[in-house]
Amino acid sequence: MTVIVTDTGFAPEDWTAPIVVLADIATHQGAVDLSNTDDPTALQAHLADLKLIRVAFPAFNDGRAFTIARRLRMLGYTGRLRAHGPVIADQYAMIRRVGFDEVEIPDDLAARQPAAQWAFRADWKAHDYQSRLRA
Repeated sequence: MTVIVTDTGFAPEDWTAPIVVLADIATHQGAVDLSNTDDPTALQAHLADLKLIRVAFPAFNDGRAFTIARRLRMLGYTGRLRAHGPVIADQYAMIRRVGFDEVEIPDDLAARQPAAQWAFRADWKAHDYQSRLRA
């Protein structure tokens, strides 16, 4: 099982349609899984049809998914963008800044880092020094 983390806290999974891998994009039903090594431009022709893109974080110290998320947003993707894997609460603010909407974490990680630790970082806009510098 997994837990979905958003700015409002922990939630159960609410996506019910299949999520296909990039190789099977032609058969998608609104959702696709990207690995941290996939090229997000491969989705460009499908971005308008996708409702959920889930990007894998194979380890908390592998930051390639941050770049993929940013590139997807720069390509114009406006749907749900979900980080998937053992992301830690300390990374939540950066995850939100690069364009992710939510995080899917394993149950054991949710037990070690309860909702309060994630909620502490949910006010990620208040600590965004770059926005304050631009204002």
